[in-house]
Amino acid sequence: MDYGLVVIGSGPGGYHAAIRAAQLGLKVACVEQDALGGVCLNVGCIPTKALLHVAAALREGRHANDFGVAFGEPSVDLKQVEKWKSGVVKKLTGGVKQLLKGNGVTVLEGRARVVDANAIEVDGERVSFEKLIVATGSRPIEIPGFEPDGERIVDSTGALLVAEVPKRFMTLGGSAIGLEFADVYDALGSEVTVVEMMDQIVPNAEPDVVKELRRSFEKRGVTIRTGTKAVGARVGDDGVEVTLETQDGGSETLTVDKVLVAVGRRPNGADLGLEAIGVQVDERGFVPVNDHLQTNVPHVYAIGDVARAPLLAHKAMKEGLVAAEHAAGKPAAYDTLVPSVIYTSPEMASVGMTEAEAKEAGFEVRVGTFKLPALGRAMTLGVNEGLVKLVGDADSDLLLGFHMVGPNAGDLVSEAALALEMGATIEDVALTQHAHPTIAEGIMEAAEVAHGKAIHVLQRKR
Repeated sequence: MDYGLVVIGSGPGGYHAAIRAAQLGLKVACVEQDALGGVCLNVGCIPTKALLHVAAALREGRHANDFGVAFGEPSVDLKQVEKWKSGVVKKLTGGVKQLLKGNGVTVLEGRARVVDANAIEVDGERVSFEKLIVATGSRPIEIPGFEPDGERIVDSTGALLVAEVPKRFMTLGGSAIGLEFADVYDALGSEVTVVEMMDQIVPNAEPDVVKELRRSFEKRGVTIRTGTKAVGARVGDDGVEVTLETQDGGSETLTVDKVLVAVGRRPNGADLGLEAIGVQVDERGFVPVNDHLQTNVPHVYAIGDVARAPLLAHKAMKEGLVAAEHAAGKPAAYDTLVPSVIYTSPEMASVGMTEAEAKEAGFEVRVGTFKLPALGRAMTLGVNEGLVKLVGDADSDLLLGFHMVGPNAGDLVSEAALALEMGATIEDVALTQHAHPTIAEGIMEAAEVAHGKAIHVLQRKR
């Protein structure tokens, strides 16, 4: 079989690349060894968000009395939760199958391996191509001594299978995956502990919003241990005994019923046969690329998690479109900002530079921070936490970064991303009318704070 383009992997990046290339007239095949949609749709972004919606519904039900609505104590049918979660996944993966078919993409099932510069084998069958896009994604990093057993010690895939609610749940890793599962299990009724080796959860994020998110977790009883490393585990009849060490040399042992290892993901660039045709693969498994997503072998491209950080689905999608367009002979390059979202309650989102990054880059920094509880819409929603922080250049007033903790932060970050892409100033944001009453007004208010013109918060005169 001969194709103009072969895509290895059907995750968000892979299926976007395959469909766009087919739209541009290439004969395309997409190879998948597991399930269409890859990690994101099957055991990643989508099922996790389904569980987070369950968590949010539980919290809303428990606090409905505050608004004069009585439901009683919510109960959880875990079998129905699993059925609903699986139904969402099935609909989306089925949709990807139809989209690929409708655009004329041939789906090849099996494991692909590169055998020469213009051919792969899929379970022993030779498939020729003119151009190749590698979209093989990533897998969870394992910690020695904490190898997943699928029951007591799990990775993110294992944590999705909630057959029963553990009394004591621990997550090793305090970034997106760890915090989202901490949010879910806390809502389901587990006693949750988050262990993070660095000095703050979400280590590279803006400290002000991280502190706000941490306060929210701790206020509802989640224990967060930063500056702490898990060094050993022993599985016994009473659970998992986890030995922790702090930065000052202290040590203690905690016993929990389930441990989630969520310390990051490793790219799947090795064992594909790429090195045999001269494609560079680094020691971590990343496949380095240029702005067109080409590897050092020009007709071979790499996108998504396997190419470079950040390991996010929407970044993979954009890279897939760029790679496909360039492979089809169109002028295309990747030059865009990547928003980041943690879908906890409340959500945390950011795009652009943190205050520290802006200072390190040489900017004279101007910031505007606004607490969301001062908004009328926040009050009507019963929201008593959250903030927006804008980072800008004091000289040019150029907006450099946006950081938020609060309701719908994952949706509102797109407003900031567009502003940054278009070179907006902080004043541009302040002058833009925002509908009232909305949470989005917090972005406008933060911009006004930056210029000392706030209406809904008292400021000292400059």
